[in-house]
Amino acid sequence: MGYAFNAYCRADVGVAKGIQQEERKGRKLACAKGCSNCCKSHTTIPIFPLELLGLYWYVTKIMAVETRTRLKPQLAGHVVGQPCPFLLEGACSVHPMRPLACRHFNVFGKTCVEGEDAFYTRREDVLTPLKAHQDAAYEAMLPFHGFVTPEQQQVAIQQSYVQQQARVLQEVDWAHLAARLGV
Repeated sequence: MGYAFNAYCRADVGVAKGIQQEERKGRKLACAKGCSNCCKSHTTIPIFPLELLGLYWYVTKIMAVETRTRLKPQLAGHVVGQPCPFLLEGACSVHPMRPLACRHFNVFGKTCVEGEDAFYTRREDVLTPLKAHQDAAYEAMLPFHGFVTPEQQQVAIQQSYVQQQARVLQEVDWAHLAARLGV
């Protein structure tokens, strides 16, 4: 999971810097614990293979048994188009392993209303990830895909290899993960 942790660390540093830059301009982050509007309204969250592996690892090995027990029926019954299957009682049950897309999506100003996708309704309030940090996060995933030399990594970056591997989180058959929980 080291590649995932490295990617998430790079992304988180970039997000923190981006938020600080916006706050210096007097903008206030609207996102806070307990707000889960984007988890409900965004039904096309991209997830990369390493992130998928990370979610399986986190849910099966790290997550508290009581949380896993509550999550299992939700994963087993998840249907394409529904909100994020990891949303439990308005909170992200996999927050430490949440995908890059979730880490990068931050809204300033007012809290999103239910069903709103601020990216489309008020793009100016959505944080644009700092490209260098976003690219660094993708770069950290490359060894997982077999790109280990600087030359291989440069080609993979130029061809957006990691981004091309994305799937939609809500289209994954989460019943397979539920079956592994055995709680």
